[in-house]
Amino acid sequence: MGISYSQTQSGAYALILIEENGERRIPIIIGGFEAQAIVIKLENLEPPRPLTHDLIKIIADQFDITVIEVIIHKLEEGVFFSRLICNNGEKEYSIDSRTSDAVAIALRFGCPIYIDEEILERAQLTNAPSETEVSDRIVEDNDIEEAGGRFEKYSDEELYKMIDEAVKTEDYEQAAAIRDELDKRKKKKQ
Repeated sequence: MGISYSQTQSGAYALILIEENGERRIPIIIGGFEAQAIVIKLENLEPPRPLTHDLIKIIADQFDITVIEVIIHKLEEGVFFSRLICNNGEKEYSIDSRTSDAVAIALRFGCPIYIDEEILERAQLTNAPSETEVSDRIVEDNDIEEAGGRFEKYSDEELYKMIDEAVKTEDYEQAAAIRDELDKRKKKKQ
C-alpha cells in the first residue's frame, strides 16, 4: 500500500501491506535504506546506479534465478520473519530474509507476497489509514506543506527537470516532495 514515517520509532518508517482481496492491513517497521529502496520501485524512479536490491535482481537474472514468492511466516516480539522462495530451473530454494528486504526484492521480481493467516490476524491494523493517507505521508506532513510552497513558483516542466536531478543526486526525499507537488497539481486539473 505504501510507506509513511513511523509514529512509534524515530528515524524508522512503517511499510503498510494490504490484503489483495480484503481490507486488512499490517504495518511493518523498516529502516530508511529499505524504505528508500521500496519507494524508488513503487514510484518507478530510476537511480543513476543500481541499488542493492536492483543489483540482487541483476545477479539473479544473470544466473537464471527467479524469486517465485515471498512468505512472511513468523512474527516474534514485533519482528516479522520472511523467506524468499527461489528457483533456478532445476531446484527450488527457501532463503531466510528480513521482511523489508524481501518486499524490496519481491517488487523487483514482480512476485506475490504471502503472509500466514495467524500472523495477519495478530498484526493487522484496526483503524488503518487509507491508501491516499499513506502515499501522502512518504515524507513528513510538514515537509509536504513546505514543499508545496517551495515549488509553486516552478512550471511543471521545471519540476520534471528538478525531479530528474534529485534522482541523479540520490536525493529521494526531494524527489518525493516534488512528485507530491506534481500530483497535487494533477488533482487540481481534474
